[in-house]
Amino acid sequence: MNSDPTRSAPLNRRRFLQQSFAFSALAALGSFPQHATALPSAHGEADLLMIGDWGYDRHHEGQIGVAAAMRAYAQQHALKTQALLMLGDNWYGELAGGAQSPRWTEQFEAMYPDGAFPCPAYAILGNHDYQRFPESKVDAELEYARSGKTASGPTRWTMPARWYTFEFPAKKPLITFIALDSNVPHLDGSTGKGRDFTLTPQEHAEQIAWFETELKKPRTTPHLVVMGHHPVYSDGPHGDHAVLIRDWDPLLRKYNVPVYLAGHDHDLQHLEFEGHPTSFFLSGGGGADLYTLKIDPSQRGPYAEKVYGFSHLTVTKKSLTLRHLDQNGHTLHAFSKTSEGKVSILHV
Repeated sequence: MNSDPTRSAPLNRRRFLQQSFAFSALAALGSFPQHATALPSAHGEADLLMIGDWGYDRHHEGQIGVAAAMRAYAQQHALKTQALLMLGDNWYGELAGGAQSPRWTEQFEAMYPDGAFPCPAYAILGNHDYQRFPESKVDAELEYARSGKTASGPTRWTMPARWYTFEFPAKKPLITFIALDSNVPHLDGSTGKGRDFTLTPQEHAEQIAWFETELKKPRTTPHLVVMGHHPVYSDGPHGDHAVLIRDWDPLLRKYNVPVYLAGHDHDLQHLEFEGHPTSFFLSGGGGADLYTLKIDPSQRGPYAEKVYGFSHLTVTKKSLTLRHLDQNGHTLHAFSKTSEGKVSILHV
């Protein structure tokens, strides 16, 4: 277990695993992760696949490989994927034609075909989505969702607003998602330059107020997941996000949010910190050029790797299981978290 990132130095992987054994009693209370060897079935009461940083414009080899692995994995395990989570940086570069761009067919509808994934694709916005060439890709993504259709039929692209919430599955929901727009103003209050833009300070304040209102609401589902494109904490080159640590992290702690999903750094990660209720799970290996890690995973983890891949969220009434998988569909890392907050490392 890593120490609180805002106060102390982290533990390495060996000590992390040793400590997870030594403090198994505390793990039962959700304070420390517990190590386990048995990886549960790939099937749950609800199964969702997720990718981030996928709509690359320079080349498509990485995206094609990951998308093929997702299709093969779902077929191999007879997985009935009930939702895709698109964790931002959906479109790099120019999206000529906006909501009518041919890239929607080439890099979304055909890349993750309805035949393999006949389910909604819940999307959030990344920093590249905020770039203008000169049209707003944010407006195009919202418009594409509102249109509800493609040239060949209905679209699965789901983005009702820049930040929104939904429960899943629709019938007898087990999990509540809060989808956020992490394109917040910079630490100095600036909102970007050139092609790069962010939320305005007023929009940022409105979202924070909305976020806390949603967290305060009585929840009937056993699980809660928050997702935003930018990680709060990351071992990748972008590092820890000062503004999100200042403005969002106190809410994650105050309301005991179990899981925060992100992308942005082009790798796969899972970070745990002693005394923090939230598991930080980053899936940014969807197709864009990979990034070299800034912090070695032996120093802060339990897992981080520079690799193309996708992730699988398995939901049951009692627990969540999250897996990172590579382009061959092999499990690289997995852990489970109960509705009481107990973390068990299933595969390192």
